[in-house]
Amino acid sequence: MIDAIDKNLQRGIKLLNAISDEEYSDKSVPPYYSSIGANMRHVLDVFACLFNGIDKKIVDFSDRERNQLAEEKTKFGIEYFNDVITQLHALTITDFDIIVAVTDDLGTGKITVNYTLGSALTQAHSHAIHHFASIGFIINQLGIALPDKDFGYNPTTLKREAVK
Repeated sequence: MIDAIDKNLQRGIKLLNAISDEEYSDKSVPPYYSSIGANMRHVLDVFACLFNGIDKKIVDFSDRERNQLAEEKTKFGIEYFNDVITQLHALTITDFDIIVAVTDDLGTGKITVNYTLGSALTQAHSHAIHHFASIGFIINQLGIALPDKDFGYNPTTLKREAVK
C-alpha cells in the first residue's frame, strides 16, 4: 500500500517540477475555476489530516490545513508532498490495522465512523487519484502535457487505446 501511494504522490511532484507557479495557481479554467495548486493542496490536506490524527486515533477530514503557499507556489507544494511521503514511510504494515475514529462532513453535518488506518489511507489514495484526474483536465485546458500516461488514472480503469 505504501509503495502504491508513494508512486502516485511522486506523480504530483513530477508535475510540480515541470510547471511554473503561474500555471500552478491559474484559476481560469471553467466550470470550477480551481487551480492545479488548490487541488494538490486539498489532496495533501487529506493525508495530513490522517497523519495529524494517528497518535490520538482521531481523524477529522474537515479540519484541513489549507496552506495557501502550498496552493500557490510549486516549491511549497513539493515540500508538502515530501512531508506527506516522509510520514507515509514512517508507517508499518501493522499500523494499517489501527482503529481510528474518522470524522467528516458529508453534506448534512459531521459524522464519525470507525475505520482502520489502512482503509483511511486507501480512501485518501483514491481521493488523490480522483483529484489528479481533475488536474489532468485543468492541465489539458492550459495546454500543459501530462507528466506521465498514468497520471489521474485509477489502476482498475480501462484505458482507451489511442485513436489512429
